[in-house]
Order: sequence, then structure tokens, then C-alpha cells
Amino acid sequence: MSDAPAGPHTAIQTRPEARPATAAQSGIWFNELLDDCGAVHHVPFIVSFDGDLDIEALHRACAAVLRRHPSLTSVVEDRSGAPFLIPGSARPELVVERRTGQDSVQATRQHILAPFDLARGPLCRLTLQIVGPREHRLLVVAHHLVFDGRSMELFAADLATFYGAELGGGGHGPAGPPELPPGEPVGAEEKRIAANLPAARRYWAEHPLGGDEVVLPGLDRTARGVRAGESVEFRFPEELRARLGPTAERIGVTRFELIVASVHALLFRYGNSAPVTALDLGTRTPDQRDRVGVYVNELPFTSEPEGGTPFAGFAREIRTALRELYRVRDVPLGRVGAGVKPGVALAPVSLSYRRPTAAPEFPGVAASVDWGPSNHTARNALRLELVDGRDEFSVLLQYPPRSIARAEAESVGRHWLTALGHVTAAPETTLAELSLLGPDERDRTLADWNDTAVAYPGPTVPELVAEQAARTPDATAVIHADRRLTYAELNTAADRLADRLRGKGVGPGALVAVRAKRSERLVVGLLGVLKAGAAYIPLDPGYPAARLEFIAADSKAVLDLGDADLAIDTMSPDGSGEAGESGGPAVAPGPGDLAYVIYTSGSTGRPKGVRIEHHSLTNLLLSFRDLLDAGPAHRWLALTSVSFDISALEIFLPLITGATVVVATEGQTRDGEALRELAARHGVSHIQATPTGWAMLLDAGFDAPAVTALTGGEALPLTLAQRLRPRAGRLLNVYGPTETTIWSTADEVGPDPDRVTIGRPLANTRIRVLDEHLAPVPVGIPGDLFIAGAGVARGYLDRPELDSERFLPDPYGPPGERMYRTGDRVRRRGDGRLEFLGRADDQIKLRGHRIELGEIESRLLAVDGVHRAAAAVRDGRLIGYHTGGADAGALRRELAAALPAYMVPEVFVALDALPATPNGKLDRAALPPPPEAAPAPSAGSETVRETVREIWCEVLGLPGVGDTEDIFDLGGHSITMTQISTRILDRLGVDVPLYAYFEEPTVRGIAEVVDDLRTRM
Repeated sequence: MSDAPAGPHTAIQTRPEARPATAAQSGIWFNELLDDCGAVHHVPFIVSFDGDLDIEALHRACAAVLRRHPSLTSVVEDRSGAPFLIPGSARPELVVERRTGQDSVQATRQHILAPFDLARGPLCRLTLQIVGPREHRLLVVAHHLVFDGRSMELFAADLATFYGAELGGGGHGPAGPPELPPGEPVGAEEKRIAANLPAARRYWAEHPLGGDEVVLPGLDRTARGVRAGESVEFRFPEELRARLGPTAERIGVTRFELIVASVHALLFRYGNSAPVTALDLGTRTPDQRDRVGVYVNELPFTSEPEGGTPFAGFAREIRTALRELYRVRDVPLGRVGAGVKPGVALAPVSLSYRRPTAAPEFPGVAASVDWGPSNHTARNALRLELVDGRDEFSVLLQYPPRSIARAEAESVGRHWLTALGHVTAAPETTLAELSLLGPDERDRTLADWNDTAVAYPGPTVPELVAEQAARTPDATAVIHADRRLTYAELNTAADRLADRLRGKGVGPGALVAVRAKRSERLVVGLLGVLKAGAAYIPLDPGYPAARLEFIAADSKAVLDLGDADLAIDTMSPDGSGEAGESGGPAVAPGPGDLAYVIYTSGSTGRPKGVRIEHHSLTNLLLSFRDLLDAGPAHRWLALTSVSFDISALEIFLPLITGATVVVATEGQTRDGEALRELAARHGVSHIQATPTGWAMLLDAGFDAPAVTALTGGEALPLTLAQRLRPRAGRLLNVYGPTETTIWSTADEVGPDPDRVTIGRPLANTRIRVLDEHLAPVPVGIPGDLFIAGAGVARGYLDRPELDSERFLPDPYGPPGERMYRTGDRVRRRGDGRLEFLGRADDQIKLRGHRIELGEIESRLLAVDGVHRAAAAVRDGRLIGYHTGGADAGALRRELAAALPAYMVPEVFVALDALPATPNGKLDRAALPPPPEAAPAPSAGSETVRETVREIWCEVLGLPGVGDTEDIFDLGGHSITMTQISTRILDRLGVDVPLYAYFEEPTVRGIAEVVDDLRTRM
């Protein structure tokens, strides 16, 4: 309801007859037909007045602007699948309302989000808010079908001129702005497009469109379609804004080209090897310069940065590339046969740049203009609305909060300003050297989150066990089957073995292989070797014989101890039994001596031995003692193969804290029911297993609220964490490579997990997340994981070439410190926790697309009915493997909704169980081959196919069309698709969805779609 009467209305001038929509209008209309676009096409701006505003004069001035620009009073009419602009019966009218404070903010938001009816109109809303005695805000919201960025300036300027005229001139001229020249005749735009089409096709044949994914801080996956959006707004610091022009002139580019280059440099430093941004490019002809309407074409622009290129040179490359793009700016991308899928954004990042004139003057009041308020909508991962004004450079970053948190969106702005500060001060800085981190973020990443120093005592594991045996000699140390060892028995037996080994010349620096079955003897053997001052090499008898023989030969072990060598009944606790040769007085190993050598699989297929020193093992154990508050009341289940380094935690942590080790038999480790029963029978309090092992236990009915569960060795799927967490008292997700001593990070999983991380570094451990140039990456950006600190191994056994490749000087640590290159990809969250993203070498390339198998697997696991999942490429086909009762059709639908088409497996294979290695990890190489490819589908019934072909010929104006000719190659575009669909509906009674033309762009494919839809009717 208006607070003031509307001004007198003169008769509406005769408007032109219906006109076909322009190419830009057709594209917008097509997107509105295709999906619910929300407010993504709503273009708002606000004029604020301070002073004695004449509201009636403003009413009349608004009416005059609407008469001058009849597009604002138009609506859209669908004529057989083609849009036409006709005069609307509902005319926009200024509405006046009183609003104050937060009420004004909420009302503004509602006005911006309110939908438009394209067929009924009006397509423009004018709202004047009275927010104070002398304060008013005019909100103009128009649909993009009739409005663009330049139209804001035209509307505001014409409104000021007409307002001045309504007040009696006021220095603005007698009656208003000069009359507009006649509009261009119907068909002129199509002639321009046709003339430029050959050049556009050549251009896009030579220039990649860019991928549909982008790396941004904290972004899980690029948002698709229109979503609710939020925005981050900021201004360039005055010093930076003042440097833009001189820097651009010094480099030899325009301000816009400098801005585009800086955005692409930012995306490159985020890890995007070929950054792409969708740019809004104006298409106004000289005659259209002063007309309100939509004269813009959004086109993708891709660059190919190189780390060694100076920014100044890169900016000049951007200038050259943009000039090439400008030549084809009049041709919509859909016209060139590129087969671009429909959508409101052509790239995951889009950029709009405007340099508006100064705010117009309204007589008697002070006026200012907000050229870019948010429309509270996100159409892609990130949209940059840039207004480079005379007095300030304002930025609006629009983002989908469901995909990116506000903190990460704000960090994009900080990183961009930091980068721009560097390049405007030193344009010759190379892209690889371009730092994005301010001092605070750099310190937080490198120092604050690595402040893990803890002063642990110096004794080694054998000394700590001996001290515990002295404190609690009669406490049970080890249980296996029906046999038990007290701490006194264990320590004495290990001492006896150590004495015998010293008698054989075994001492510090020697390597001793322990090839024993799972029993209490195995524990004695490992501890006895350590007490002798030697290092043990565990050999699991269950491993392939060829591998064990290779390890024994490669390590040059001086002894190979089997079960017979570890017979405990010959080693009486009082020393009276026969113990073999004596080696003289015991000498405890030092912190820098080797404790063990573990062989891990090599990328070349040759196992390599990792050398771990005593101080590293002690640090790990004491760190977990503190983390878990481990003590004598606990009982640990030892179920991991001794050839897997995590077994050392299961065996030695209980022994240095006075707890009990319950050793599972070989058969029990592979039987979930047997393990569950064993844990229950002995009151086990702590169980460590891989996710594969935990899935086995859960399937066997594991439910033990008193148990602390540790999971590691593989990525923990969220779905498994959600299954396991309610069935355990505590759940810790742990991570670490063998080369940094068992585990390096840990995270406590809460009661209702919605995300899984690998947490933060353990005591005396430092984490580096670096790029390929060993520079720290920003929070939320994927990077390579490096680990430094007390756990870093001495190196590989007799593999100096690998040492130099994987163990590097730590550029951010104390002099002489080393860090280990893990080969894993991670990113930090805002609280410092680490998200594991997968192995760098697990990334595959299939048909030109980079694919993370782990991402496919995580999506599979999110589908109801899937318990375990894996992905692999076999014979050029992407295969999805799963356990559980999920239907293949459901899997395909769920993944198609969440992943791009190239990441959806071609075949889904259901298995009873996924193959596992002896360590309990997924054995990807053992996944079975997929079934034979299904026969090709039918080409649609003959009658339907011929009717579809006839319609195509009519709409495309062609004498004939083959079954497999692509509609885009034939010159088809969005409007021809709507026309074809309209005729198919008329003649065949089937409404073909518009997206089908992008998935099945042939007569044969559309005929199949029609047949399929008919069967469902």
C-alpha cells in the first residue's frame, strides 16, 4: 500500500509489435524453462537519498523511465517453442513503504528474492523505502531478460534527469534526456551472429572450454545448479586501488585485463592447472549504448599458466587471449556446436566487471548508488561481482554456503588481495613465487598448529618394560589361547633370549629376522631382540614365501628366529633352565639405535625396508599413552600382522603401561565372529584395526560400549564411522606412514560424525601441507603432506636414492631437521585438522579427465545398502565394486546426481566381500574383472525415429538428418531444442526434457528417449 499517491500518468506510447527474443534473452529464457532458477537472474541496485525527496516527482520520473525503455514493461510469449517479447498488461509501478533498521534489510531481501512471472510480468519492481525523516532508499529489481549491468547506470541517469525535469529543470534541461534512436531492425542480430559464426567455430575448436571442477578453499565439490547463496563484501584498500592503473599501464594491459590475470593467477596458485572463468562480455552496438536491456554474452575464458612465468608476462598473455575472445563475443556458445550442457553458469567461477560512471545528481538531495547488492543466490562455486568506481573498488563474492563455509569464502578475498598487493608492487614476481598467505595465516599454518613439543624421558622400550616388570612382576602381561605370561616371566624370557643372542655375536646395529607364528613367543622374540641391542625384522609366516625370502636376503639379517628358537619352557624365570650361550653383561640400546626394520611395498614392486630408531618408537608410544590415558587396567587386542608396523603399538604400548596384550591366533584374525568373541571373553578395552577389519567386526555383530576403537591404515569412510561410533566407547581415526613411525596424527570421532578427518599431529610431530614448490598452501586447499619431527625414520635400508627422494630437509624447521614426503594429498580445515584426500598416485586420468578413485568410493559408500566400496579402471572402463544389497540402478542414479558423468562407473559389480591384503587393507589389484559389456540399446521404434527425424529436418531447415548426426554439429541450439520438443509433444504426446538433447544429441538417441518415456506413461 502506497504512502503517497502516484503521479499523473500520460498515455502509454504505442509499443512495437511482438519481437523475437535476442540471443541473450533466449538463453536466459531457456535456462528458466530448464530448471528453477530462483533469483539467479534478478538484477538489483539501490539508490539512497538523503534530504527532502519529492516522492510524487519521483513517481512521475519512474513512469517516464518506463515509457522511455519499453523493454521494462515487456513479457515473454512462447510461440511454438520460441520466445517473443510483447507488451505486458501488468505495468511496473513505484511502491512506497516505511521501513526501519533490520526490518528494512529483511524487506529488501524479500523484494530481491520475490519471483517474476515471465509470461505475465511485470519484469521490473520499484520500491521506495522510507527509512528516516530525510532518508529514502529506492530498490530497483529487474529480471535479467530485460536488464543488465549497464542498464543500472542508464536507469539511474535517466531517473535523475526526469526527476530534475519534474522539479522544474533544476539545471538538468527542459524535459529529460534526448530521444533514443530507433532500435535495430528484426534480424540484424542474427545476421551479425551468422557473419561471425565461422570465426567463432574456429576459435572454440582451438580453445578448451575448461573443466567443470575447480579447487577453492574448503570446496568439497563444485555446486551445480542454482542454490541459496551468501556473499562476502569488501573494498580494495585505497593504496592498492591507487596502484591498479599505474601497474596496468606499466605492464601494458588494461585494468580489466590486470584483474582477470590476477584472478587466474590466484586460481593457479590454488592448484588449478588450467583456470577457467566465465566472463560477462558486453555486446552493445553504438545504437544500443543508451538502451536498457540485456546486451551481454557470458563466455568461458581459460588460461594456461606456468609457474616460472612472471606475472607481468602472464598478464600480457591474458591480454592477447582476451583480444582473441573479444572477436567472437557476439556469438553465443550454444551456436557453435560445442555441445555445452545447459545451466546458469558456464564455469565454476564467473566474473563480472564494471566501471560505472559517478552516481547521478538528484536536485535537492544527496544521492548514492549501491551498484551490486547481493541477490542471495549462488549459481556456481564462486561469482565475483566487481565494481571499479571512481572513488572505490567494491567486491561481492557470491558462494553457496552448503559447499563453502563463510570463513573459506572470506579467505578467497584475503588471498586475492595479498596476491594483488604482490603483483602491483613487483609485477615480475613469478606465478610460483606468488604468495597468498598473510603473516597471520602463515604463522598459524607453520607454527601454531605444529606447537606439539613434549619433553619425554629417554628410556627405550626394553628399559620401560623392565621398569614395569619391576613394579608389577605378577601382573599378566600376555595372553594367548590358554597360556599367560606375567611381567616377570615375560621380562625374564626376553632377557634370556637377549643373552643367547649376544652370545651369538648379536648386538647394536645387527638385524634379526623374527619368523614366528602368532603367540606369546612372538612377543618374547620381539622384546628379546630389542634387549640384545639389535633391531628386529618381522616376517609373518602367512605372507608369500617369495616375499619373505626376498626380505631375508635383502636385509642381510644375521639370524632368522623361528618358533623353535623362542621356546619359553627352556627359559625358567629363576635362571635355572638351559638358556644357551651367554653373551656377557647386557647393554641397553641407545635412543639413536635401530629398533626395527619394516618392509613396505614399493611403487616399483620391490619392497623396501624402513629403519626406525628407538627414540621414534618411544615417542610414539608415550604420545599414545597420554592421548588414551593408557594404564594397567587396560587390555589390548593384538590382531594385526607383525609385518604391519601398527602391530608395535598393540604389543608395546600395553607393556610399558602395565596393561595386558591379548594375542589373537592367525585364524581368529580373519574371522570377525571369533575376534568379537575373543575380545568379549578377555574384557578387551582397546582394539586397533583397519577400516576393512572394522567392517568385518561390525558385520559379526561387534557392539562393545566399553572399548576404545582405533582405526587407520586406510581412509575411514564416513558411513563406516557412523556405523562404528555408536558401538564403541571412543573412536579415534589415526594416520601415519611407516616412514614416520606408525601414526603421526589422530582425531577423536564425535558421537554423531558428519565428517571424518585425520586430525592433528601427535606429540613432537610437525605437519607441512605444501605445493609442488614446497610452499605452504592456504587453509582449505589440497596439498602434498610432509611430516617432520621425532617420528621420521632414519631412512630406507640400503636405498640412498630413495632417501634423497622422500626424506628432504625441512625448510620450515630447525637446521638439520628432515621431513618425509608421504605422497598423500590432504587439506587443512579452519580448526587445523587435516582431511585426507587420497594418494597422489591413486589419481587416474580417463578420457582426458583427472579422477580421484577415493571420491567415487566415498560417494558409493553414501548410498543406502552399500557397506564397502572400491573403484578401479579395467580395460579402459571405470568400474565400481560394492558389498551390500544396493541395486545397480540406484547406485547409478545416486552417483549421477552427485558426480560429473565421467566419474560415474560404467559398470557396478556386487561382491560378497572386497579382497584384502594380509595387512587388512583393500587389495585393489585383486578386484575381479568386470562382466562383458552389455549389448547396445535399441535405436527406438522405426515410426518414432522417422517422426523425430522429420521434426529435426523441419526445425533445422535441412533436407535430411542421419541417425547419429549430432544436433550441435547441425547448428542446433537452445531454441531449436525447445522447438523440437514442442513438436514432439504435439505429434507423439511425449514431453522430452531439454537436458536429454545434451545426453542424447542424435535422432537415434532422442527416439530412444521418446520410447522410454512412452513405456512409463
